[in-house]
Amino acid sequence: MIKKILVGFIFALSILFITGCSEQEKIKVKKNNKTVEKSNEVIKYMKIEINNKEYSINLEENETTKKLIELLPLELNMDELNGNEKFAYLDTNLPTNSYSPKHINAGDVMLFGNNCLVIFYKSFDTTYNYTKIGHIDNLSDLGKNNVKVIFKK
Repeated sequence: MIKKILVGFIFALSILFITGCSEQEKIKVKKNNKTVEKSNEVIKYMKIEINNKEYSINLEENETTKKLIELLPLELNMDELNGNEKFAYLDTNLPTNSYSPKHINAGDVMLFGNNCLVIFYKSFDTTYNYTKIGHIDNLSDLGKNNVKVIFKK
């Protein structure tokens, strides 16, 4: 009799353990005085709209990207610089892990410092340090004017 109870108890614990491990981890976060459940899932893409054309950013998996995703949706007026990039300063600082990429590719999305978001639309060599956020495939030349950019999930 005790053996049957013990086997039943071990079986029940096994079921609890298996179902507990199969669910996605959820995190409760306070946002605007409301408790919101957030999934610990990794987001690999972000939508971006530039001059009414939609692109997809292939995201890096890092703390900078995770923090940027928390700010979405985000609408920025990005300024032109050097005929190869658009930039805008964020209202908040993001975590960084900067390095010198030596070469920037058209479509790279980077963070300069801890709050300057940059989209490069031409390739070139550089000595500056950036934190990589992601890359936009097939990004067209964004021209010499400032642009409105909308970042969204």
